[in-house]
Amino acid sequence: MALGWLLFRLKAREQIEAIQQQAQDQIEEGKREAEARSKEMEIALKEEFIKRQKFLERDLGRRKNEIERIERKLQHREEMFDKKFEGFERRERSLADKEKSLDNKLRLADRREAELKAAVDEARRRCEEISGLTAEQAKQMLLESLEGDLKQEAAATIRRIENETKEIADKKARQIVTLAIQKCASDQVTETTCSVVNLPNDEMKGRIIGREGRNIRALEAATGCNIIVDDTPEAVVLSCFDPLRREVARLALEKLITDGRIHPARIEEVVAKTQKELENEIVETGERACFDLGIHDIHPDVIKLLGRLKYRSSYGQNVLSHLQECAYVAGAMAAELGVDVKLAKRAALLHDIGKAVSFETEGPHGAIGAELARKYNESPAVVHAIAAHHGEEEPRTIIAVLVQAADAISAARPGARRETLESYIKRLENLEAIANSFEGVEKCYAIQAGREIRIVVQPEKLGENECAKLARDVSKRIESELQYPGQIKVTVLRETRAVEYAK
Repeated sequence: MALGWLLFRLKAREQIEAIQQQAQDQIEEGKREAEARSKEMEIALKEEFIKRQKFLERDLGRRKNEIERIERKLQHREEMFDKKFEGFERRERSLADKEKSLDNKLRLADRREAELKAAVDEARRRCEEISGLTAEQAKQMLLESLEGDLKQEAAATIRRIENETKEIADKKARQIVTLAIQKCASDQVTETTCSVVNLPNDEMKGRIIGREGRNIRALEAATGCNIIVDDTPEAVVLSCFDPLRREVARLALEKLITDGRIHPARIEEVVAKTQKELENEIVETGERACFDLGIHDIHPDVIKLLGRLKYRSSYGQNVLSHLQECAYVAGAMAAELGVDVKLAKRAALLHDIGKAVSFETEGPHGAIGAELARKYNESPAVVHAIAAHHGEEEPRTIIAVLVQAADAISAARPGARRETLESYIKRLENLEAIANSFEGVEKCYAIQAGREIRIVVQPEKLGENECAKLARDVSKRIESELQYPGQIKVTVLRETRAVEYAK
């Protein structure tokens, strides 16, 4: 037992010693590894230090070279500034010498001026003694003489310049306008305040009137138009100042005639449906007009106003057709002149947009249209062209002038427009009154349907050159006071007659 315990203890001690020896070996090995890693890190740090030191040395050398270059540049500039400063000093000395020389010359000039003034005063005194007139009297006589001569020369010069300008301008303008008209061909639609609806037979008139006239009263109340049923065979006349309401009544009546069911309830239903269809057609008409002209990005409300103009007429000319024609003509002229064609077409298409709402708003349609264009964010050039196309504003751009010219071409063509007899007579009376208001006019006549006015002057009061000035003044007065389509030719006639009797 004791022997076994002794053997176990010896064995345990051997194991403990073996473990201690193993631990000691591991400690030694760890120390060796730590020393190796420490040496490796030291070597790496030294290599990194050497690399950084070399980089810093290169950077320091580069900066040193840059500083030397900058110093050389600054030294060069300093030398240049020194040279310029020396040049400035030389110039300053030269200017000082010139200033002294000028002072001397000024003093000499002052002395000579005083001497000349004294000589002029002496000569003036002698002239006054010889002529017996004072200086003011002589000056007045000279000015009166010169004034007459200058008036004659000014009138002759104005006449010569006008003739030369007209020769060039008329030729070029005639060429541009002719090309524009050749490129445009459009139909003219004459509108009235009445529309005629054809009936399949005369029995349909009784059905339209209805029992005790209830159908015709319902139709008039729903559309706002007067339905005229007279002795005209197979026809009914619709009368209304509003073309939109007249068109609704016409379309609704045609639908009722085709359908055959005519009674008050059906009439109200058909009229309401026709109004909606007409609104859609108005939008489609405006969009079609813009598409045909290649004009885009127009506000939907403006497109709707353009469509409404299809049912509006001015002096018998359909307004939408007139606008489309103006756009074609303005675009053609703009292309000839090298101006923005799209802008010219846009301004010409919208120049009468105010007529779509002119019955709702007081004022000239040019100003109303300009306000609408400004409201819907049209460009300032378009707004100005709309406002100036009838002379409410002075045209300041080529686009505005082109719109004026296109409007005149479309409106002044024979058969394009027609006026009432009263407005026609009043325009001719105003035309003759303007010519008679000028001094020296003996009589005048408006001829060629108001396209020309001939003025006969008193030869003893007006000379040849004054006649040219009178023609220009009359034309300017007509432009500022009258509104008319196209242009008016002003012709001034001066005739000198010598009468003697043989006895």
